[in-house]
Amino acid sequence: MSDIQKLLEIMARLRSADGGCPWDLAQTFETIAPYTIEEAYEVAEAIANGDMRELEQELGDLLLQVVYHARLAQEAEQFEFGDVVEAICSKMIRRHPHVFGDTPMTDAKAQSAAWEDIKAQETRSDRVLSDVPIGLPALTRAAKLGRRASRVGFDWPDVVGARAKVGEELAELDEAVCSGDRDAIEAEMGDVLFALVNVCRHLELDPETCARMANRRFQARFEQLEQAVEASGREWRSFELEELEAYWLAAKKALGDSA
Repeated sequence: MSDIQKLLEIMARLRSADGGCPWDLAQTFETIAPYTIEEAYEVAEAIANGDMRELEQELGDLLLQVVYHARLAQEAEQFEFGDVVEAICSKMIRRHPHVFGDTPMTDAKAQSAAWEDIKAQETRSDRVLSDVPIGLPALTRAAKLGRRASRVGFDWPDVVGARAKVGEELAELDEAVCSGDRDAIEAEMGDVLFALVNVCRHLELDPETCARMANRRFQARFEQLEQAVEASGREWRSFELEELEAYWLAAKKALGDSA
């Protein structure tokens, strides 16, 4: 019995009306979807941690999500796990003509552009942004929207223009804050974030990864700061902001952070 076949049989047993698991039997595509997203993030976290043992476990959890959805589809007589495998195999061969065909390819950047071109040819709509999934994390979707717009020439030629746009949007945010208009503030803050994502794109950085790393740095520094506060024997509210900032800078130094 192959490893994947064993997993498929376990899932079938869990979903069996005769002796299956009540929790698993109650699940649907909609109820399982949040777990799928969560497991994908946990894979990313394991990679960020550099923990291969953790990555091994998290990849298994993510694979289970694929098997789960395929089982639900099989029960609905829509498709089976084998169809999922065949679909991705066909797609990978089709979108790598330089590997499985005779189309030359110069570098990874050219391959990425070719991938998008082939994908565009496969979609039913001729709208540039129509197939960018709404359910993506906001920063990831913003980057993808920017890349798609760039394909048809709606983009700055380099990072300088993208960075200048951030300054422009920050100025508009300042105006909105001064006006006190909450709707305007929210809209302008969104524009600032979108502009920053475009800077990431031009620098070939993933905005989600940047944000996750910033979160990790903040948490590590704050925990160092928290230890210093606890060691002082004083209450948080007794500290002036300048004192806490000094602890913060010490935490950055202790952690070897330059950012």
